[in-house]
This record gives sequence, C-alpha cells and structure tokens, in this order.
Amino acid sequence: MTRPAGVDAPSLEAGQLRGLLEALIAHHGRLDWWPAETAFEILVGAVLTQNTAWRNVERAVANLRAEALLDAEALLEAPAERVAAAIRPAGYFNVKAQRLRNLCRAYLEAGGLEGMRREETGPLRARLLAVQGVGRETADDILLYALERPVFVVDAYTRRILARLGWIAGDEGYEALRGAVEAALGPDPAAFNELHAQIVALGKETCRPRPRCRGCPLSGACAHAAGAAAGA
Repeated sequence: MTRPAGVDAPSLEAGQLRGLLEALIAHHGRLDWWPAETAFEILVGAVLTQNTAWRNVERAVANLRAEALLDAEALLEAPAERVAAAIRPAGYFNVKAQRLRNLCRAYLEAGGLEGMRREETGPLRARLLAVQGVGRETADDILLYALERPVFVVDAYTRRILARLGWIAGDEGYEALRGAVEAALGPDPAAFNELHAQIVALGKETCRPRPRCRGCPLSGACAHAAGAAAGA
C-alpha cells in the first residue's frame, strides 16, 4: 500500500549523499546548472520545462529572446497568442503562456527579483505555490537556481535513483523526501544545485526506466544493480 504523502520521511545520511555527489562529479564533471543568462530567464525556464525535454525549452527561450519577450512586463503586455507562438517548441504552449503570465504578475507584485531576494524562503515559497500553474518542483527550481535558496528539488529522477540505490522506498511524499535531503546536507544551496543537476544527468543518460547498469558509476553500491547481476 502506498503511504500518504508526507508520511514516514526517509532517513538519509550526509555521508551517503556527499559520496553520491562526489561519484557523479567524477563521472560527469561539474555541470554548473541552470544554463541561463539571467535569473528571470530561470523563472521562465522553470515553467517551460514542465513535461518536456530541455532542448525544447532552449528553443522556446531563444524565440522569446528574439521577440524581446524575456521580460516580465513585456510578457504581460504582449498578446497571449504571440507568447504562445514563441514558446510552441516547449509544448502545451497555450497553457504555459498563461502560466508564464501568472508568474510574471506574481513576480512584479513581489517587487521583481530584488523584492523576492528580500523575502524569507518560507513565505516566498508559499507565494510561488499560490501562482496557478506553479507546483512544488517548479517553485523549488526557482528558489534554488534563481534565488540560491537552500531548497532541494525533488523530481522523478531523484526518486528513481535513490530507490534503486536502496536508500528510500520510492513512495515517499515530495515534502518528506525534500526534507530528508535538506536535513542530511544542511543549508547548502551549492550542494543542492550540483546534486540535483548530477542526478538529472544520470537519470537521462544511464539510470533510465530501463537502466544501463554496466556503465553506471554507482553500480558498485546500487541494490538494483546487485539484484540484476545476481539474477543474471
């Protein structure tokens, strides 16, 4: 039976996560995520990346830049159809155009980037989550990457990889898993940034739904890989 969201937070150790981070950096090199020219571009990318590949986000952002729409006021003043046409490569373009406009309103109401930087993390996270179309992962992307707050981003790759390692059950709620990582590593935005980026890279390239265990830098410590090897 799946446990209710937020119940039975897993216990993760700092040594586990630091070792995971070191192994992935040794494998991929440092990734220095998020690729963007400005913090506002990160806000835009956090919405556009919902349910699509990053290459599609890059195309959509390039279109917005070419249309002089990488600005909150410009996005709000432009016709919705123009914004939707620019972000078409990211998919769900009509929905995402509205979500971008919702976020831009909240961004300006908060006083822009400087206003957000003056706000405490908890209230700011609540403000972002109140924006229609901004869920927990999107809000935490913005907090971590645009504002450098000590908030870890949980995604499907995180859940898959930690479950295969045998460190979590895999059915923990978002907040429980986020809290476990943050408790283990302490308030370390740089570590959260690099760890999330490294996990995403491993999930895309190696630890796929059908994993490529032979080329994985974690296979020696992975419960899933050990079980697969025993079965073979």
